[in-house]
Amino acid sequence: MSDTETTPLILPTKASSHLPPLGVRVAQVACSMLWCLFAAGPVFGFAALKPVLIAQGVYKEVCDIKVPPSTDFSILDAACVDQDLKLNLMFTLSAVVTNATALLVGSILDNYGPRITGILGSFFLALASVLLAYGKSIVWFDAYLVGYVTLAFSGPFVFISCFQLANSFPGRSGLILALLTGCFDSSSALFLFYRIAFQNNIVENLTLKKFFSFYLIVPIFIFLCQVFIMPHESYKTIEDIAKISETGLDERGLPIDPEDPRYLSGEVASLEQSRSRRGSMKSTKSVFEEIADHNLKEKSGGVFGVLHSKTIKEQFKSPWWFIMCLFTTIQMIRINFFVATISSQMEYYFDAKTAVTINKFFDIALPLGGIVAIPFIGLILDNLHTLVVLTILLGVSTAIGVFGMLSIKYLQYLGILLLVVYRPFYYTAVSDYCVKVFGYSTFGTVYGAIIFFSGMMNLLQTVLDNATHFTFHNNPTPVNSILVTLTVFFGLSMLFFIKSQEKNVIRQNVIDEALSGETDDDGAVNSNSFSALPS
Repeated sequence: MSDTETTPLILPTKASSHLPPLGVRVAQVACSMLWCLFAAGPVFGFAALKPVLIAQGVYKEVCDIKVPPSTDFSILDAACVDQDLKLNLMFTLSAVVTNATALLVGSILDNYGPRITGILGSFFLALASVLLAYGKSIVWFDAYLVGYVTLAFSGPFVFISCFQLANSFPGRSGLILALLTGCFDSSSALFLFYRIAFQNNIVENLTLKKFFSFYLIVPIFIFLCQVFIMPHESYKTIEDIAKISETGLDERGLPIDPEDPRYLSGEVASLEQSRSRRGSMKSTKSVFEEIADHNLKEKSGGVFGVLHSKTIKEQFKSPWWFIMCLFTTIQMIRINFFVATISSQMEYYFDAKTAVTINKFFDIALPLGGIVAIPFIGLILDNLHTLVVLTILLGVSTAIGVFGMLSIKYLQYLGILLLVVYRPFYYTAVSDYCVKVFGYSTFGTVYGAIIFFSGMMNLLQTVLDNATHFTFHNNPTPVNSILVTLTVFFGLSMLFFIKSQEKNVIRQNVIDEALSGETDDDGAVNSNSFSALPS
């Protein structure tokens, strides 16, 4: 899925085997896509919203030097360091809350179903809108901070509640997942459109109060959809969704799509016949699951299944978990730190006009990156070994970091293009890694723990922001250098560990397959059971 923004976490929910009429399911998917587009993750469009907040004088009272509000976006910047830090804190806390909330949402979803979860999300979204609209009038607490954090808090509620629709159309789960994820990635464009409308006076005097008053339409729409259209119970559990996405098989071990080319081979019938002769050695898995496991082991380079048989406690103690957790943490901090501080970073490396141009380019590229990346992500994950995928991640991440520290305009643009594509690719790759290494049954817990820990560590952004302003006198290079160095260190540690384990993993997989293979008349194990299976 989380991002650093993060890719949202989906936790186990009760499943329903009954499918409503086609028209109802189309309406459910359409409604969920629409509200994901406007409410799933708008907080990650902070870079676009920040100039509007400054222009409308949010937190200007903390500055000793009084600067009148301005809408000249060619020179716009925070009036002082304290204002800039307070604005950045809004985003930092919001990023933390988004990831932490996923665990709470999972529990509510499991116990009360998607409808109650979505309704709660609509209430929190409405509350956030009111706080941000009337922030200037509320004096007994920081309404802007609380409002923006509440906006982040509502995102997982409205997004996760609809993710179970992935199996509303059997055989098209991957498409539904891609559409919902694309809408989530594009939701950061909400504040981009607001900034454009505000800057160009498309809507006269489009203040925060007016904008978020209009925005109340979104939570009302979500509430009405949940009451009258959306299902009471989830279609599938997260384990089922993870299995469907990875293998195309349902919870019974049968193909969702009868025409799935992976399971049209004549070897299916042959393997079924051989399994029927095993007697007491017969596998509890379907023949399609055995084929899927074999194919995934081949595609992952032997990584698939390495910890599937371990308990959740054993999985958490494994280097496979904490090395990925540390790498994910650094990536999330880097991405969110850049989103929060791109304006000040570009102003340090370039003149004010160039900085604003680059910032506007980023605002447009960010929501488009996820949509553009979707087909490429699938191709990479489906055709390359896990170790190769992680090597690409490390290489691209390092390049982004290096380009971001150079005062070379075209390299900054290239770095931004890589970043906006890398962001969804990274979180999808982490999710894919968790499924392959830890298994379907513990996926929600393992992946959720990684995202939760990484999200909480994003509180370090405030420390990094203060260090950039005060210790390094607005020079972002030292902090960026530290983050890139940690990326390389943890990334190489992860790659070397996986490489060192690869031979052992492949050897064990061969032994496991041999033991589960058919026996001949003399009782000898036939280790070639899978020799002709599609790979």
